[in-house]
Amino acid sequence: MKTAYVTDLLSEQSITSFFLVHEKELRNTREGRAYLRLELGDRSGTIEARMWDQFETVAKDIQRDDFVKVQGRVELYRNRPQLAVQQVRLAKPEEIDLADYLPHTTADVEKMFAELRGYAESISNSWLKQLTLGMIADPEIARCYKRAPAAKVMHHAYLGGLLEHVISLCGMARRVATHYPELDIDLLLTAAILHDVGKLEELCYERAIGYTTPGQLLGHIVMELETVTRAIDKIPGFPAPLKTVVQHLLISHHGQYEFGSPKLPMIREAMVFHYLDDLDSKLAAVRVALASPSGDDEWSAYSSALGRKFLKLDEFLQGGAAKSQSATASASAASETPKAELKRETSKPEPKREAPSLLRKLFS
Repeated sequence: MKTAYVTDLLSEQSITSFFLVHEKELRNTREGRAYLRLELGDRSGTIEARMWDQFETVAKDIQRDDFVKVQGRVELYRNRPQLAVQQVRLAKPEEIDLADYLPHTTADVEKMFAELRGYAESISNSWLKQLTLGMIADPEIARCYKRAPAAKVMHHAYLGGLLEHVISLCGMARRVATHYPELDIDLLLTAAILHDVGKLEELCYERAIGYTTPGQLLGHIVMELETVTRAIDKIPGFPAPLKTVVQHLLISHHGQYEFGSPKLPMIREAMVFHYLDDLDSKLAAVRVALASPSGDDEWSAYSSALGRKFLKLDEFLQGGAAKSQSATASASAASETPKAELKRETSKPEPKREAPSLLRKLFS
């Protein structure tokens, strides 16, 4: 059984544990020395591993998505942990518990899917209601929707992540439409429910989270445009202008050409939905950074998705409050000092600093 997770690994530590092979390739150093490079992972993360000696049989027998038992030593390379593999073999089925290898939402999936259905049923436009309810009622779509991640790395990159992301977007859509009454809530909810259905086929998530071959070649925007268009065409009488609007919501939701949108948002609701999607995705990435071990009391781990670290605001403010209390105590002690000692005092007590209040949570 698994004994050590990726986040448990320490430099100069010898380990024996089970991992999932995310990547495998033969490489050569600049000097021409061959080695086997692996990316190994579990539900806590991934680590690069290298095998320098007697790897020919391993390279032949072990493939991506295999479970393996590894013996090796953790080393630090360019300030990142790396595993020097000494021995590796295929794991036996009885040695593996899938729950150890794929991260999963902590929310109740069935409850979230029922909530998703409730959002679809709340759509007042009969055509959009029929479209969204019909799609999530499809047994295969429903099965995948309950399991799919929202991305491989960027955000909600765990089983059930897509459903969690969409439920969040539906709630945000309602709040924003209440604040801006000119917005069509039916369009926003339709965009939220359908904007990532292409990821059900773009990503593979039975063992490791990765991309399918069609997903690599086409991408989820193209795939969902085809899927949703087929669903629309099966609804007799679906208005052609509304079909075009739905298609535009899908192909513009990344917001910019450089982010993969074939078109910029050119409908009010499309623009708003893009910003909601972007906000929810980025805040999810911030949560991951703040929750990841960083070794720093005030700063998060580096977020490769967002290209920065984040201040641990609560710790920072509490630290400021502690300094303020210390300064107050010093001032109080100074006021009780005999006059003769006060004359010898050359430094002034630090003035009391008030800790700034925490910002409100978005949409609270």
